[in-house]
Amino acid sequence: MSTPPADAPHTTLIVANLTASTPFLLQEIKRRASEQPTKFSLLVPNVDTTKTYDWSLDTAVNLLTRAAGTPVDGVIGSGADAFESVSKTLAEGSYDDIIISTLPKKRSEWLRKDLPTRIETLGVPVSVITPPDEQSGLQSFTEQFSARASE
Repeated sequence: MSTPPADAPHTTLIVANLTASTPFLLQEIKRRASEQPTKFSLLVPNVDTTKTYDWSLDTAVNLLTRAAGTPVDGVIGSGADAFESVSKTLAEGSYDDIIISTLPKKRSEWLRKDLPTRIETLGVPVSVITPPDEQSGLQSFTEQFSARASE
């Protein structure tokens, strides 16, 4: 593997699904982008295409792009679970770190399955962004976002 040029931007893989457009994640992307030039990519892992979603990948990418101040790539992952999707994405690209955005701890399948620790075994630093356990706040945001997305 070759060393990237000194002027190459930092590369961050964002792993998110239902939380891909939450204020907590958007604030973190904006903060990181202000600290150093960063190329962000959004991975929505292990998506069952037969399900109906309350948001679209395009909407999440647009909001993340606005927060980052530069274009954000978005991709739907493949694989039976989130770890497989992340592993495959890492094998196909080069990332300096990963942000995992999850639901609150009580509701997060990824945290119950210890996804952050499993991904760290792949050799890339991992940060976890989790909104507080205030279900009503997240529910309210999700309901408002769903209403706007369907208009």
